[in-house]
Amino acid sequence: MRRTVALFTSALLVAVLPSLPASAAPEPPSPAPGWSVAGDVIRWTAPAPMPPTDAGVEFWEGDRILGTARESADLRTFTLDAKPANPAALQVRSAGRRLDVAEPAPPASLAAPELPALLPQAQADPGKPGPYATSTGEYALDPIKLPEYAAPIEMDAVVVAPKDAPGKRPLVLFLHGRHFTCYSKTNPNQIGMSWPCPAGLTAVPSHRGYLKAQQLLASQGYVTVSISANGINAQDAATIDAGAQGRSSLVRHHLTKWADWAGAARSSAPAAVKSAPPADMSKVLLVGHSRGGEGVNRAATDSLNPPPGDTGFSGPVRWNIRGDVLIGPTIFGHNPQPDVPSVTFLPGCDGDVSDLQGQMFVDQTRGVSRGAALHSALYMVGANHNYFNSEWTPGQAEAPAFDDFWPGEQPDAVCAPGTATRLTADQQQTAGATYIAASAHLFLARDESVLPLLDGSGVRAPSADPARVLSHAVGGDRKPFVVPSLDTQASGSARVCAQVSTDPAAACGAVRSPHLVRFRFASSQPERQSIALKWTAAGQAAVVSPATPVSLHGSKELALRLAVPANAPATRFAISVTDQNGQKRSLGTVSVTGLPGTARLSALWAQEVRVPLPAGVGKATALELVPESASGEALLIDAHGWDKGLVPVVPARLGRVDATVTSVDEGNSGTVTHNVAVTATGNGTRTVRLFYNDTTNTPVTKLVTLKPGEHRVDVPITYTANTKWGPSTRYPVGVVAIDNAVIGAAFGALLVRDDDPAPKLTVAPVADSVGEGGALRWKLTLSEAADSSFTLVGLPLAPGVGELSTTDVDAEWFFQNSGEEALPSRPLSSTGLQLWVSVPPGQTSVEVVVPTVTDAEAEGEEQVKLKFEGRSPTGVGFEVTGKVADAA
Repeated sequence: MRRTVALFTSALLVAVLPSLPASAAPEPPSPAPGWSVAGDVIRWTAPAPMPPTDAGVEFWEGDRILGTARESADLRTFTLDAKPANPAALQVRSAGRRLDVAEPAPPASLAAPELPALLPQAQADPGKPGPYATSTGEYALDPIKLPEYAAPIEMDAVVVAPKDAPGKRPLVLFLHGRHFTCYSKTNPNQIGMSWPCPAGLTAVPSHRGYLKAQQLLASQGYVTVSISANGINAQDAATIDAGAQGRSSLVRHHLTKWADWAGAARSSAPAAVKSAPPADMSKVLLVGHSRGGEGVNRAATDSLNPPPGDTGFSGPVRWNIRGDVLIGPTIFGHNPQPDVPSVTFLPGCDGDVSDLQGQMFVDQTRGVSRGAALHSALYMVGANHNYFNSEWTPGQAEAPAFDDFWPGEQPDAVCAPGTATRLTADQQQTAGATYIAASAHLFLARDESVLPLLDGSGVRAPSADPARVLSHAVGGDRKPFVVPSLDTQASGSARVCAQVSTDPAAACGAVRSPHLVRFRFASSQPERQSIALKWTAAGQAAVVSPATPVSLHGSKELALRLAVPANAPATRFAISVTDQNGQKRSLGTVSVTGLPGTARLSALWAQEVRVPLPAGVGKATALELVPESASGEALLIDAHGWDKGLVPVVPARLGRVDATVTSVDEGNSGTVTHNVAVTATGNGTRTVRLFYNDTTNTPVTKLVTLKPGEHRVDVPITYTANTKWGPSTRYPVGVVAIDNAVIGAAFGALLVRDDDPAPKLTVAPVADSVGEGGALRWKLTLSEAADSSFTLVGLPLAPGVGELSTTDVDAEWFFQNSGEEALPSRPLSSTGLQLWVSVPPGQTSVEVVVPTVTDAEAEGEEQVKLKFEGRSPTGVGFEVTGKVADAA
């Protein structure tokens, strides 16, 4: 029998956010191979180690998310405490992609999409090296202790700086994303997520992966430092925010050191720092890759709006973060810092954060603050996730490295290496360095000559050729005109559609789009609307009207963010606006061509197009788009009045809002309710949206307005207490900013600590000596029923005598528990066999079964030795040995 198993070999990372509580169900059908459901524990075993992704590994039941799975130490097994109603519907997803099945082959007629034409050349080219020679060095300081992290976090970094540059120089700090932390120099298949690395393994130097960008920046006069975060990566699976707060604290510890070294403590600075010019801490740019992007965004928020409580960092903020660069970032909390300008890279061939959720660093800033800060997105055709970091790139990295874009069984027409649309690693790194430098010039040097590269003006930097990099933006000198909401009116070939909704008729569509990424566990987000256009004949106008007339006075052009389906031919629209006097003014036409895409890509991304605004337009009441093609579809994200240049960014006095974690002991009986606090600073009126589950396990979303003087919202969480043992349970609470607020901790929870002793376990042989074809059996018995699954995992050990091989046991059983084929025959102890066993809640016993098969060989007595260790609870375990005699 031929089996097809999906193997995802990107640099994965697993965030542990709380799962939704399970609901009772009748006896369900069996799960697919690779899955195991025992009581309220779900497990999926990959056929080979899966390096941790930044996007996380999620378990879904059909279209319902169950939660984010925990990875095992060997990176093969993923576990979640939940009880599905239909195990046959279980799926493994990461950023919207299935990992547990082979992707379907593309249609035979699918042609390779065309590469977009090169944009016109910009006047400025920030990819050209500057006048300075550079120096490179490293430092390693004493590790730091952070809350929620058992092992200390390293303070290691690589510094690249200009030589002989006068005066203080702006500082650019790089933070890498989540990657495996340790590897073997002798066994390329041995990687791990430990910290510190155990004997025989070496730390992965992920922080050395941005040297190309650092050297370019240093030649242009910037001091750069790239910091290591292996200690965070190895431990953030246990944190509710996937490590965002820990990464922020690590960044701010380094910035504190650099502030010291720029002043009175310069004489005690490490050699790599003393050889560099002093850092100008009033001009700091943070660059974060993947989870590092979410981390530096949190560091920017924590610097402007200090977090409450002990986050592992205290002390004055002696720096000014002028901007963030976010490379293929995660943003699980949908909580961008609206008053710190940003540039977000969206890699078109990202195989890790493949939903391109970093788009929320742009879209979720609208309407939250004053809107002065520029927030730009760069869609990079043909770039993957990993290759921005040379230490995650095959042929460049010290440790094992992978192309994160996994094409399945068929090459992808856009992203397969060698296609015209896929960038090589060198091309991708050059483009990345060029646009990081553009961001530094704009945010640190206030050089607006590079602004057209970042703000949707449709030009390119020649140094990044042949990369196709498209940009759009919000903020800067823009005036909101159409930002779709529930109050927006649409007619003709247009309708207002929900970006996140369970109602297919109301939703914008099922197509993968960066603009439609939902907040985790949110079934609807009413504030997030777009305009869907669909026409069946040329000239079918789409008319969109904001709730109130909008003044466009002072704007030179009208900028629209407009998306058409991937690979769509050039689609033209005639644009006009109607003023409050009823006069319609024709503004001209725009053309949008679909980005190269396949079903695997999130290519429905809005491109910025502009038309001139004539003098005297004044207040506008409606926007009209008239398509010229015979039929088609499009998505209008928003429209703004635009003028070139930037405006001063003065951070607003936003209130900071944090969801908290409340820990309580379970108790012994009755229905218990505890409040989870969502805290807030600031004295203005602040509006947020809450997400949680009610007493019937039904998702709830609630819009909350905090009036002046109000600094707390209590979210009631109810559960039932008893005296049965069970693991501690998290009941999640999420919060998103709507107006006049910035979110720090987007996720909180009620953590109910189980306070009952675990039942005692006894093991007795039922049949531990059988002939070939028989089944070895052992019975596990608990002293009393538990409230949750009592789960252990058994691994095969080599016995002292002849050992059972993979062909001595049932092939389907072996595949189900290892993900491997039985042939070639080999000892069980040399395989990845993991025998998971669970006593379901409410029951007291279960049998462990090892089914054997009959063969014609005279092998004598053979044995299997299994060592079981408790997963829930921990601290329990046992060993058993089974004997198998030749068939008579």
